[in-house]
Amino acid sequence: MAAAGALAKHEQILVLDPPTDLKFKGPFTDVVTTNLKLRNPSDRKVCFKVKTTAPRRYCVRPNSGIIDPGSSVIVSVMLQPFDYDPNEKSKHKFMVQTIYAPPNISDMEAVWKEAKPDELMDSKLRCVFEMPNENDKLVSKKGVKKAVIHC
Repeated sequence: MAAAGALAKHEQILVLDPPTDLKFKGPFTDVVTTNLKLRNPSDRKVCFKVKTTAPRRYCVRPNSGIIDPGSSVIVSVMLQPFDYDPNEKSKHKFMVQTIYAPPNISDMEAVWKEAKPDELMDSKLRCVFEMPNENDKLVSKKGVKKAVIHC
């Protein structure tokens, strides 16, 4: 039971895949992209917004939008290149915030500004960095350059 006086939060309506961890596989010398699938199992439109604790390190496309009933959206999360330290644990997190879309939605910004705290739902995801093992490195393509994606 929620503490006295605290508002009970709604459970996240969207189904997230993966549900708890966003995995990024190194080497981290190029942009590393992982996908997050957001599925709306409800019979109502749902607005979503993706936030991170490290906005300069990631590019998220789309970072917000509306998902129709029974539909899914694939969100691409691109980690910018950086010097990987295997001893450093990633403290980066993502939050997927959602709210049922009001009828006749025209201004997404207004939806979030006018949202009441008890209408908001959210899910948190941790970032996990994995280095490829030696066998994976043998398969990697040599000489392929990738552009850094600026957001």
